[in-house]
Amino acid sequence: MKHPFALLLLALVAATALPAQAQLLPQAQQDATASGTQPLDRIVAVVDDSVILQSELDDAVRLVQQQYAGNPGQLPPLDVLKRQVLDRLILMKLQLAKADEQGIRVSNDDVDRAVAAVAQQNHMSPEQLRAAVEQSGQSFAAFRSQLADQLVVQRLHDSVVRDSVTITDSEINNLLNSPTYKAGEVHLAHIQISIPAGGSAADVQAAQAKAQQALDAIKGGMDFNAAAIRYSDAQDALEGGDLGWRRLDEVPPAFADVVASMKPGDVSPALRGPTGFHILKLVGQREPSRQVVTEYHARQILIRPSELVTPEQARQQAQDLYDRIVNKHEDFAKLAKEYSKDPTTANAGGDMGWFQRDQWGGTIAQQLAQLKDGEVSQPFQSEAGWHILQLEGTRKSDVTDETERNQARQAIGNRKAEQAYEDFLRGLRADAYINILVPELKNPDARDKA
Repeated sequence: MKHPFALLLLALVAATALPAQAQLLPQAQQDATASGTQPLDRIVAVVDDSVILQSELDDAVRLVQQQYAGNPGQLPPLDVLKRQVLDRLILMKLQLAKADEQGIRVSNDDVDRAVAAVAQQNHMSPEQLRAAVEQSGQSFAAFRSQLADQLVVQRLHDSVVRDSVTITDSEINNLLNSPTYKAGEVHLAHIQISIPAGGSAADVQAAQAKAQQALDAIKGGMDFNAAAIRYSDAQDALEGGDLGWRRLDEVPPAFADVVASMKPGDVSPALRGPTGFHILKLVGQREPSRQVVTEYHARQILIRPSELVTPEQARQQAQDLYDRIVNKHEDFAKLAKEYSKDPTTANAGGDMGWFQRDQWGGTIAQQLAQLKDGEVSQPFQSEAGWHILQLEGTRKSDVTDETERNQARQAIGNRKAEQAYEDFLRGLRADAYINILVPELKNPDARDKA
């Protein structure tokens, strides 16, 4: 399942341009504010107690066009793009309002960490990211505001999923024993044509006709990603409907049999699902493989600074213990039991058991890579204090069964989470007051009904 915040990062990597649902202060409005004049604007949609301005829509559309500047042919006609972007803005307003109602907030520190994460994704420092954003004509304050909105929506998503998704051992066992579980992973793209909650027969017929339109366009030579951008109303439409790699068992059961019979490059017919019609493309497929990892057995001594022990005293004590182990050949386990301040290993003579390399953190992992069996490390520092590490041995372990069980749990959770949040969004929209004031921005079907 694609993570909303992950989508944001991907968009930033592409062009430091945010997804269409993010709202930036339009450049024209910034210029007008600086000159002391107020630009003319209009309300294009009313969403419960909030509004969407023409300037918000124009700016969001501009960002999508900027993101596809290298391949503008993949974008739908401008009127269709505006409707898609407006739909995202509406959904964003509804989610933010719901999050506010539930008391979901983010702090400046949370946003600072998000900025740092985006910078790291783009191989930049935060200062370089700021310069890049401003160079693109965007306000960095508005950029931070968008990040804050994305974090709020992600926390709303997590809250909805946490409250509605449970996974039992029997579900995991059933999945592990199913034929589809052994089928490996598939890379999918999709087009979703939604049916409104409580939709009528006419709504179903209109959705089916639109799905057929999309299929006809693909058969006529249109690139699948371009068709997704033009026809799909899923949240990932403007990313070309790419679902990424997932195990076949993560695919909803109603579609799994169809996908299992497809070959890379194949496109499915329009499939009816709980929320509408879906068209799937199998981009790629890979077989499952055994998971063999290197495990390490080690002991450690940890000396922590405290109110009674200064950092320098902790370093010196660790050095003294290292000398006693290496030069005086004293027993590592005995010294660990006597001096180590790690509550999880001290009583066991510093024994850390068998573990995978990164299980105890990156600092210890770096030291392990430099040690041979039986060797003792020089004292080294981490956030916890000063460590001495002794590598007891290494082994290769087949963790396929454990990995498969974890993957099965994740697959069930992802599948349930996708459906739960999709249902949540459909209900959110169905219960909201939404009035699109500009006729050309209304869905053609809605215009016909009006």
